[in-house]
Amino acid sequence: MIEQNVKELLAALEKGNAFGEKVTLVAATKTRTAEEINRAIKAGITDIGENKVQEFRDKYDAVTGGNRHFIGHLQTNKVKYLVGKTYLYHSVDRNELAEALAKRSQKAGIVSDILLQVNIGNEESKGGYPLSGAFQAYERLKEADGLRVRGFMAMLPLLSDERILTEQCDAMRALYERASQTDKNISYLSMGMSGDWKLCLSRGANMIRLGTAIFGERDYR
Repeated sequence: MIEQNVKELLAALEKGNAFGEKVTLVAATKTRTAEEINRAIKAGITDIGENKVQEFRDKYDAVTGGNRHFIGHLQTNKVKYLVGKTYLYHSVDRNELAEALAKRSQKAGIVSDILLQVNIGNEESKGGYPLSGAFQAYERLKEADGLRVRGFMAMLPLLSDERILTEQCDAMRALYERASQTDKNISYLSMGMSGDWKLCLSRGANMIRLGTAIFGERDYR
């Protein structure tokens, strides 16, 4: 099943997004075994994303290949376990975390690539910069030693009103384009999961995070 799902998804993404840009498919591997992840990589997945630091650490050596993304909420006291091992941090959602990442990265003598998380739906249950302050946060953090801002990430709210979701996607694309016009480091608009990725691609996302669509339903037992 995994192999067939990957094959079908990669075929669907060959033409890119609505702007003709290449789409990066990140396999969301929360609760998945190293064996399942390796099957997905062998089938063609190049990028994998973990939500929890403990799972990231436990699977790191058992997974063969793939760019390792961290896509979940990150506590500042756990940054030390990820620095130097993470290809891209999707969920830099506050200044405190950005500062911790910058400090640890400088200490390690590296530059960490990050996305700024935007709370596009103004949801109390989600972190992220408000849309109104996201560009200002980008302008500040692009100057931070130890960090390289590569773009933005958002999670759409669970709404049935496609008009609202479309407007939110368009607002994220506008933010991305505003930054990318003058900054060659801005490459990624990470937006879209198993339930809404087609809408996000149609509005300009160029990175999507899919778990269930690749591995099937999660078993939390």
